[in-house]
Amino acid sequence: MDPRALVIPDWPDAPANIGALATTRFGGVSRGPYGDGSGGGGLNLGLHVNDDPAAVAENRARLQALVPGRPAWISQVHGADVVDAATVGVDLPVRVGDASIATRPGVVCAILTADCLPVLFADRAGRVVGAAHAGWRGLAGGVLGQTVAAMRKAGAAEITTWMGPAIGPQAFEVGQDVFDSFAAALPGIDVGFAFRPRPEHGGKYLADMGALARQMLARDGVTSVFGGNECTATQPDRFYSYRRDGVTGRQASLIWLK
Repeated sequence: MDPRALVIPDWPDAPANIGALATTRFGGVSRGPYGDGSGGGGLNLGLHVNDDPAAVAENRARLQALVPGRPAWISQVHGADVVDAATVGVDLPVRVGDASIATRPGVVCAILTADCLPVLFADRAGRVVGAAHAGWRGLAGGVLGQTVAAMRKAGAAEITTWMGPAIGPQAFEVGQDVFDSFAAALPGIDVGFAFRPRPEHGGKYLADMGALARQMLARDGVTSVFGGNECTATQPDRFYSYRRDGVTGRQASLIWLK
């Protein structure tokens, strides 16, 4: 696969018995708006974006060759439900949720994004891992806290996290409704730290999803947070971005126990 195809997490305190990676738009066979941005094949992994299903199947097969099992693709709905990745499979009913956890080696948690924030989780003792899809609705709705709670119920103690490629604070323009949603989700906290007003744009804000995620994780006792440095919207030659392009592909963030 194209060496540009993967982002390997810089995650200093991750346990030694996990594997984790995120994909880019390189290394696949999709064409058009799902391509690599330079006229080559793109690694679009989303089946729901009107790409050629055969191309997506080939892209998924290329990714699966890099991980120990079939990724647990879930039906993401911008909510906060957490799925046991071991219950997701070709011959099983589609599982709806925006996060998954795994407690067995070889079970691969997978999240699709194209601007939303992917967050990978690991118990420092190497017993439980998880992945969450945190668009602003899911983030405000508590998907990170729900993932932490599910991991702790499954035996996790101290948890560390890594944030993958997502739309950055210089590109994510939002309205008052988003500001109000986080003000309600974080009572007693002035959420203005994560919103830069843009009065010249009709009262809009530039929102910092990573900063909001850190605050919400800290509220649940998780303070070890790495990553969050790659902006999807401002790197058209590397990442898919729905906010930038509209019709586009999806990249993935994955984690598993070895």
